[in-house]
Amino acid sequence: MNNRINTQDYPSANREYKDRLFRLVFQKKEDLLSLYNAVNGTSYSDPEELEVNTLDNVLYLAMKNDLSFLIGATLNLYEHQRTFNPNMPIRGVMYFSKLYEKHISSHEINIYSSAPKPLPFPQHIVFYNGTREEPDRLTLQLSDLFEQPREDCRPCLECLTTMLNINYGHNRALMEKCLRLKEYAIFVDTVRKYLSSDISLNISVSLAVDACIKSGILKDILTQQKAEVIRMILETFDQEKYEKAMRQEGYEDGYNAGKIEGSTKERDEGISRLVSTLRELEIPRGTVLDKICEKYDLPRADAELYLDRFRQER
Repeated sequence: MNNRINTQDYPSANREYKDRLFRLVFQKKEDLLSLYNAVNGTSYSDPEELEVNTLDNVLYLAMKNDLSFLIGATLNLYEHQRTFNPNMPIRGVMYFSKLYEKHISSHEINIYSSAPKPLPFPQHIVFYNGTREEPDRLTLQLSDLFEQPREDCRPCLECLTTMLNINYGHNRALMEKCLRLKEYAIFVDTVRKYLSSDISLNISVSLAVDACIKSGILKDILTQQKAEVIRMILETFDQEKYEKAMRQEGYEDGYNAGKIEGSTKERDEGISRLVSTLRELEIPRGTVLDKICEKYDLPRADAELYLDRFRQER
């Protein structure tokens, strides 16, 4: 099976923006405000209270009042990660230093003054949805990354990064407070299920998007920007890396079942599992037959016999 991405089919593919799908889902201020309220336990209702910017592909938010200046503000950095990264706190320090420099300059704050100057309260949130199993909530500390010269030494710098697991089934209370986040989690979960079905990458992604549209999941975005979303998924879900992650998590046997081309018994078992998987995903009969013919080099008539046989057995 060759599921390598054909970039000629999607000429504008750019891996540098592999996490932009998350930002696309929350591009509207009302959706972003809903996410902010869910994370912080607040109940802001005016989307214009959010001042939004980006810094090195990281979402930067700050609350503002009607006069558009920061007051009692929270300076937020929202990042999306598909792989667990214990170094996020140092990234947070680097980002925040730039943001505070910008804030100090734009507000003409004299940091050399003898009077204390209030600054926005920093919050660093990482939304994680990789395949590695992680808790619902995890706090990463910059101080854990420092080498300790002596036991009694305390670092002069600290940064706390809150990592929230947004895979479907995690952080249920958070998901119920933010429907957009819940739909995003369901969408990613659906794409992964189709990717694991042993259908070609392009077809599985297209089927996953259609299934979500039919179920009303992110329907507005998936309908209006279907081609762009598919391109983003193809950039994000590198098939070889995904398959490696699946094998590491114990799914190697199930994944390889449909690839066995040895004895008749082994072939039967492989086709049986393939049919079962595709049936659970509600793949059309014609597509299932095409897949059996392609993978096992069978005439369509033989593929139909296998399909009818295994559907009856199950």
